[in-house]
Amino acid sequence: MPTYDLVIRNGKVVDGTGAKPFIADVALKGDRIAAIGENLEAGEREIDAKGLLVTPGFVDIHTHYDAQATWDPYLTPSSQHGVTTVVMGNCGVGFAPVRQEQRSDLIDLMEAVEDIPGAAMHEGIKWEWESFPEFMDSIDKRTYAVDIGAQMPHCALRVYVMGERGVKNDFATQEDIDQMRNLTLESIQAGALGFSTSRTELHNTLTGDPVPGTFAAQDELVGIASALKEAGAGVFQISATHRDMAKEFKWMREIAEDTGRMVTFNLQQVDEAPNLYKEMFTLLEEAKKDGVTNIRGQHSGRPVGILMGWQTSAHPFLATKEYGLYGMMPFEERIVELRKPEVREKILNGSDVDLGDFVKMITTSYHKMYPMGEEQDYEPSQEKSAASIAEREGKDPRAVVYDAMLEQDGTGLVYFPLFGYSTNDLSAIEASLKHPQVGLSLADGGAHVGAICDGGTPTFMLTHWVRDRERGAKFAIEDIVKVQTKDTAEQYGLFDRGVLEVGMKADVNVIDLEKLSLPHPKMVFDLPANGRRLYQGATGYRATILSGQIVAENDKATGVLPGHLIRGAQQKPAA
Repeated sequence: MPTYDLVIRNGKVVDGTGAKPFIADVALKGDRIAAIGENLEAGEREIDAKGLLVTPGFVDIHTHYDAQATWDPYLTPSSQHGVTTVVMGNCGVGFAPVRQEQRSDLIDLMEAVEDIPGAAMHEGIKWEWESFPEFMDSIDKRTYAVDIGAQMPHCALRVYVMGERGVKNDFATQEDIDQMRNLTLESIQAGALGFSTSRTELHNTLTGDPVPGTFAAQDELVGIASALKEAGAGVFQISATHRDMAKEFKWMREIAEDTGRMVTFNLQQVDEAPNLYKEMFTLLEEAKKDGVTNIRGQHSGRPVGILMGWQTSAHPFLATKEYGLYGMMPFEERIVELRKPEVREKILNGSDVDLGDFVKMITTSYHKMYPMGEEQDYEPSQEKSAASIAEREGKDPRAVVYDAMLEQDGTGLVYFPLFGYSTNDLSAIEASLKHPQVGLSLADGGAHVGAICDGGTPTFMLTHWVRDRERGAKFAIEDIVKVQTKDTAEQYGLFDRGVLEVGMKADVNVIDLEKLSLPHPKMVFDLPANGRRLYQGATGYRATILSGQIVAENDKATGVLPGHLIRGAQQKPAA
């Protein structure tokens, strides 16, 4: 009779600790790793991993699957990229707590902030809760291809407690703060992994107003954070306006010191202040010297990339009056019209509508627009930009973008690296990857589906940073595995996963690094109500194993769904 349920034979084990890879068998029994070594006894099933990588399952701590988790057990695309654990409820947006009459308001907030089609959420969400613990119970009764951690979102909490006053960003009274604190404590005690809030000017409602909590006073934030202190659990996650991060750092550090809980915030390079991230590094280092080690930055593994195309949420001609009529046409009909020389000329010479400074920047910065063509170069040189192409060829850069989007039967895409690309390379992200107080995050799986397609970042980390990079240094495979397994898991108190070690949770990837690839992003219409989303899968995953069960094999889901809600921090199993 076989000793083990599953044995992965002769793979190149990258165990997640940062140690050098080694050749070994990995044996699983039940939902745990049972043995690692050479010539292990037989398994009921075996996988020949000779020439392949064997890694822990990836842990993605910044996703927005709060709605999708109620209808999609596979949580794609994350489960297709070797991810076995996701954390949702980031950036202060989510769907609990909620009264019935507030449901549409929370959907509108999610649509506005995270660019998820409202119609899809109205049709797809299965409302079964009011309180946050009831929301968790609703998730917990379902099964998935990944494990899910949830956070209490500030926007929903504020609307629930303060009603219209919360929506209008009125200052909270002491009574409001006490109620928000108590509800947060209730959520943490029920197993929420943390609390999240948004303070960034980029997060607005459908009417253009700042989301609830954007201007929350320090007494409100400290009051809510005291719930984490009392519970002795939970992460405090913040999304803030980048240029204000140095100013915000003071109160974030104070909360970290007072509560003893992990405080984590977005830390990326931005064009308006391209060296600000270095200043934030210094503040983190000073905090560490003073003994405050529980505050960390979050960065993205590749530039937050807006993809522009005739089907997406952003491109230069959305702000052009003359494009409006064509934008409302069915796609195939639209492309026929856009190919007509007279229509092209009219749009290229059209007049722009004022949609605000941010949209103007996005739609006119041709030096940041890179036609993708058939290739996927996420670190393109400046000479590949629409502005440089136009200068070389004596063209209008608008024409370069227009024609690039007409390629591939009208599905051509133009890459616009919004954050992390101020120097036209990935040097800022490289520095972030090397910094011990900054962690990998912000892939935004499940969100920004009409404009951004970065949910495949876990795969990109291997293909680009380990194997393919040409415009800078590569990283050792053990370092890149560690930043998206052990490091991300431990940041959220999940000490039972992220490392291949006897007794740890049996979440494992078997990867053919040589064949690992990211297919070209494409627009699909597979959300409820025929909702659209940009989608990028992966090839090269021989197997993804969750809790000892194979959930994907040869890049296809097996239909096995052992994933569940994670309730609270998870201790490392006793040796």
